[in-house]
Amino acid sequence: MTEGDLGFFALLARHESFVETARELGISASAVSRRLARLEDRLGVRLMNRTTRRVSLTGEGELYFGKAVRLLGDIHELENSLRSGQEKPSGLLRINATFGFSREYIAPTVSAFCDMYPDVEVQLIVTDAPMKLIEQAVDLNIRFGSPPSSNLIQRLLQRNRRFMCASPGYLEKRGKPETLQDLRDHNCIVLRQEHDIYDIWRFDDRRGETPSVRVNGGLSTNDGEMAREWMLHGHGIMLRSEWDIAHHVREGRLQVVLPGYFQTANISAIYPERHHLTAKVRVFIDLLAERIRDANTKTPFELSEADLGA
Repeated sequence: MTEGDLGFFALLARHESFVETARELGISASAVSRRLARLEDRLGVRLMNRTTRRVSLTGEGELYFGKAVRLLGDIHELENSLRSGQEKPSGLLRINATFGFSREYIAPTVSAFCDMYPDVEVQLIVTDAPMKLIEQAVDLNIRFGSPPSSNLIQRLLQRNRRFMCASPGYLEKRGKPETLQDLRDHNCIVLRQEHDIYDIWRFDDRRGETPSVRVNGGLSTNDGEMAREWMLHGHGIMLRSEWDIAHHVREGRLQVVLPGYFQTANISAIYPERHHLTAKVRVFIDLLAERIRDANTKTPFELSEADLGA
């Protein structure tokens, strides 16, 4: 079996015609018929039924055709992956990410990337909910939380959790909740994001359970940075990613509330399978991952047990 035989048979199976296949290959119809016969003789099975005008697949031919298409696809992907290692990033790169993380990390990375690769045009689309990559022609999404559907590729950039926290002034005035149910008596600042039910907070806990609580309060927004500022000014308790609150906690501006309850919200690069090794996507993700690692080394994103007060 050779790649040439696979390609020849796949072409013939799609055309179902000696004449049309011959025209595409630039040979005679009789040469196509002889090549098919040689392939069948070597395999010891009949792959196609012949009529005066058309050919059709036998059961064995259906099986061979299916395998041939998959193998040809694997060969094509391998060649593309080898070729992409030599490619220089170019063309349009459409990136979708959240507001706060874009301002802090994505936009500076885009700036550095464009200095390094001036042939790339970058569109950074900032939304509170992730866009649909295939339908909306997005090359790359930087996402928090649950993994995507199986037809997308995911690369972990940074482990991340969301914790409840509040300013020391608020907790001094209102008291520190001891249980999830105590949150009902507190002012909770909520985010109306990602089309979720915004007033129910669901958690992972250290026992592997998934408790939840309905919260309420006088302030809500779809902008996490605005909500964080309200929290820093003592207006209530908020559920916020540790990458964004870690330095505030360490410097005493915020305190973690009920640290045994958190949400797992890892930061990942998500992209369609068709972009698996596209140079512009691969290189940008590598650069972003490097910059996140550098930032995490200088000021760790993850809250320690001491930070959590646990």
